[in-house]
Amino acid sequence: MEPSYIFLTMAVTLLSMPGTGFGQGTTRVGFYSKTCPRAESIVKSTVESHFRSNPAIAPGLLRMHFHDCFVNGCDGSVLIDGPNTERKAVQNSLLRGFEVIDDAKAKLEAACPGVVSCADILALAARDSIVLTKGINWKVPTGRRDGRVSLQSDAAKLPGFTDSIESQKQQFARFGLNTQDLVTLVGGHTIGTAACLVFNYRLNNFTNGGPDPTINPSFLPQLRSLCPQNGNNFRRVDLDTGNANKFDTSFFTNLKKGRGVLESDQKLWTDASTRTFVQQFLGEKGVRKLNFGKEFAKSMVKMSNIGVKKGSDSEIRRVCSAIN
Repeated sequence: MEPSYIFLTMAVTLLSMPGTGFGQGTTRVGFYSKTCPRAESIVKSTVESHFRSNPAIAPGLLRMHFHDCFVNGCDGSVLIDGPNTERKAVQNSLLRGFEVIDDAKAKLEAACPGVVSCADILALAARDSIVLTKGINWKVPTGRRDGRVSLQSDAAKLPGFTDSIESQKQQFARFGLNTQDLVTLVGGHTIGTAACLVFNYRLNNFTNGGPDPTINPSFLPQLRSLCPQNGNNFRRVDLDTGNANKFDTSFFTNLKKGRGVLESDQKLWTDASTRTFVQQFLGEKGVRKLNFGKEFAKSMVKMSNIGVKKGSDSEIRRVCSAIN
């Protein structure tokens, strides 16, 4: 299936709203059209180059963008390296793709010194990663600035793989994201993998000495063979079994069949409040069909404008891994 295209050209202006986690910055499509006209093409070509040698960077960059936005806003703070930074948190220990952002930044600094933020590079790279995995294309509003603060302890704000649906809803709602956004963005797990250590507890001694009852019994032997007891906890397993390199709705099909790898993912089907959206993305009879690609693009634009910074609490980093 060829990639679908949706063009979200409306400028996005964020207002300061107490308790929502939103910032006061403004983004718009084409922000660098005059100051660095080749900015988006430089990021795109860099991501494509790395993807050719290592396709795993696509889901890695998408996840990194999510982790950045959900901790103090989309400000590139997850990219900062050093003791006690977000990057050192256990929640971020398996993130991949930092070298792609560094490479793109170096090229942009050569072309347009001090103009393009690391936060924008990450937002663009996440979009480009979806396109490379046969997903939808959309126009990314840019104009983010880079944050000056990155604290390891703040990563505790990230949603966890054991979280209930109610907990996930609350975490998303803090940033103005609703239940449909939650299901849609988690649908990004249609590409990528997870380490055994984040789900192998489901396979044995989950309840009354047995496995998680929401796992399809026919799927259990496969997971146990991939992640045996006392095996390699860092072995990577596809989150969308059988189709992990293509951006589509097969992830939701697997949830319906009880083949969700992460506990938090499978709950999207077992919880009635989120199951409806899964059914809509699958086009099931009796529910209004939703186009997953188009809805994903919309939700990504909303998420990528969380906590956009401006003024003295921000900067344009010359090196993404270090504050100026």
